[in-house]
Amino acid sequence: MMETYGAPERKYHRPEAGLTVTDGRVVAGYASLFGIKDQSGDVVAKGAYAASLARLGTKGARVKMLWQHDPTQPIGIWDEVREDGQGLWVKGRILTEVEKGREAAALLTAGAIDGLSIGYRTVKAERDGKGRRLLQELELWEVSLVTFPMLPEARVTAKSDTVSDVFRELASVFDDARRSLAERR
Repeated sequence: MMETYGAPERKYHRPEAGLTVTDGRVVAGYASLFGIKDQSGDVVAKGAYAASLARLGTKGARVKMLWQHDPTQPIGIWDEVREDGQGLWVKGRILTEVEKGREAAALLTAGAIDGLSIGYRTVKAERDGKGRRLLQELELWEVSLVTFPMLPEARVTAKSDTVSDVFRELASVFDDARRSLAERR
């Protein structure tokens, strides 16, 4: 049975692949994963975001980065929003010049929040005989940083809240590689 919808919806998700935070403000991770049933019984199909992302690109518009789905609290910019084989991948910058942005960056870095959630309108969906709704086309409006994600079994990690931490991690990787090469000789 094919269904179409018009009301805004939200999906909370704790990215399985992890949400990374670098320099205290750059965030990246999966806002949605394909083929996984969420707590409301919905499954997002591969390609569900393609038409919406194409329309946004044509208009030169962007998916908004909000705090807890509150349209009065934008906290950053999504520089990249794209589909790949796993789901909807996002990368952006939290604007620490904004009060809520500073709070969000601190909470993410501390691990107090760890979720992403999408705000969208269902364009096309089908119900199966198992009580699930297969979301085939979605109009994506926003991706929020949230406290409670839709997929509780997924986890988020925060990494490198300062530039010096990034350099320490990078130095460690090079040291490991140097040791590995030395052992091969």
